[in-house]
Amino acid sequence: MLTDQKITDFLEKTASGTPVPGGGSVSALSAALGAGLAEMVANLTIAKKGYEAVASEMEEVAETLQNLRQKLVLEVDKDSNAYQGVLAAFKLPKGTEKQKEQRAAAIQDAMKNAARIPLGVAYDALQVMDLAEKAIRNGNRNAVSDGAVGTMMARTAGLGAIFNVKINLASVKDKAFVEDMLREVNQLESRVHEREKEILSYVKI
Repeated sequence: MLTDQKITDFLEKTASGTPVPGGGSVSALSAALGAGLAEMVANLTIAKKGYEAVASEMEEVAETLQNLRQKLVLEVDKDSNAYQGVLAAFKLPKGTEKQKEQRAAAIQDAMKNAARIPLGVAYDALQVMDLAEKAIRNGNRNAVSDGAVGTMMARTAGLGAIFNVKINLASVKDKAFVEDMLREVNQLESRVHEREKEILSYVKI
């Protein structure tokens, strides 16, 4: 698994000439890092003097972010596996008409799957941003910059995942599927931009 590698090994693998891990996996990792930072802010607030009134809220925020972080770690490999599925579909035999049809159908299914996975990452990244806002607004003021970085990591993850959805959709021939997905991701992209501006407006340093 990619996530079992040392950070330096993961970076070397990313920088190499292989197609995975690519932007989708890195987006998932970025969202997980953003979740970790926001979770840290929440944990630095719990049981701290002067923050007793928000302790229960921060406990809930930290728990939700922990679950998201763990889910996003799995998405790092899930995205790479989806692309491997695309590559495998292209390698299917095409010697006969039936094989060509089966290969074409497999490629389309794989491309749709490769578009769906980063879409889920984008939604998770947006949720990380929403939770980071709570940590920034109500959490430990000494860690507000960490919450801001977490927000920006999640923003980058969301937009990166959306770009991966779009580039995979370019190879999908199902027009209805493409139109529905593009409508959804375009709305999501606007929301990510809006949330970043809203959230960072609360960062006073």
